[in-house]
Amino acid sequence: MNSKFLKKLPSYISIMFLSLGFCLSADRFAAASTSSILIDADSGKVLSSSAADKLRYPASLTKLMTLYITFDALEKGLIKMDDKLPVSRNAANRSPSKLGLRAGEKISVHDAIMALVIKSANDCATVLAEGLGYTEANFANTMTQVAHELGMKNTTFKNASGLPNKAQKTTARDMAILGAAVYHHFPQYYKLFSAKKFTYKGRTYYTHNHVLKSFEGADGMKTGFTNAAGFNIITSAERGGKRVIAVTMGHNTAKLRDKKVSSMMDQGLKKLALLDTDKNRIEP
Repeated sequence: MNSKFLKKLPSYISIMFLSLGFCLSADRFAAASTSSILIDADSGKVLSSSAADKLRYPASLTKLMTLYITFDALEKGLIKMDDKLPVSRNAANRSPSKLGLRAGEKISVHDAIMALVIKSANDCATVLAEGLGYTEANFANTMTQVAHELGMKNTTFKNASGLPNKAQKTTARDMAILGAAVYHHFPQYYKLFSAKKFTYKGRTYYTHNHVLKSFEGADGMKTGFTNAAGFNIITSAERGGKRVIAVTMGHNTAKLRDKKVSSMMDQGLKKLALLDTDKNRIEP
C-alpha cells in the first residue's frame, strides 16, 4: 500500500474544492447536469473538472467501495478467493442486475467479485457485505468510514450495491479518490477490472463497461445507472507510461457517458505526453 500517495491524494484533488469555497448545502444535490473530473493517476493532480463537488447518487459505482473492502480483507488474509459465502434471503431478493442466486446456496469470493466487476450483480454485493460485515447495514457503515479515511469527505454509503437510497451520496471528486486508491493499494486485484467476461454455472456474462473495448489503453473500472443517478462511470487508461483516472456522472444515456469519458481520457493522456515531451526537450 502506497501510504504516501494516500496521504497526499485528497489534498491534490481538493484544491479546486477549496478555491471555489463550496458549502455543503442541500442545493448541491442535483441530477440535472453532469459532473466530471480527470486526474493524473500517479500524482493525483486534477487535469480537468466540471461540477466535481456536486452531490450525486453513485448507483453501481458504490460497488467499487464494496470491492475495495473485499480486496483489503483478501490482503489481510481474513478471507480467501476460494472461500464459499452463504446466500441469504436478503441477498437473493435483491433487485436486478443480479446473478439470480437462491437463498441457501453458496458462492465463492472469486465468483462474487467477478459478478460485481462484470455483471454488476446486486445479489453478490449483498453476499460480500454480509460475509464481511454480518449485516449489510454494518458493512455500509464500514464503507462510509473507509471512504472518509481515504479523504472522500462528501460520501455516505447505505448499501453495498448502489441500489436507490436517498441518503447514499458521493461526488465525482470522491469517486476519483476511490478509483486511485483501488489502483494504488491493490494492483494485484486491479487487473480483474480489465476482464470483459466471466462464466458462472455454464453461463457467460459480458462487461457493461464498453469503454474497455472502444478506448485504447482502458483497463477498468466500473459503470453505474439508476433513474435518479443517470449514467455514471469511473474508468482508467494508460498510454506511454502515463495513466489517468476519469469520472463522469449524471448522463442521460450510456452512449453520451462513454463518449464524454473517452474524450476526457484522450485529452488528458495527450496533455501528459506533451508535458513529458516539453520536460525532456533540450534547448539549443
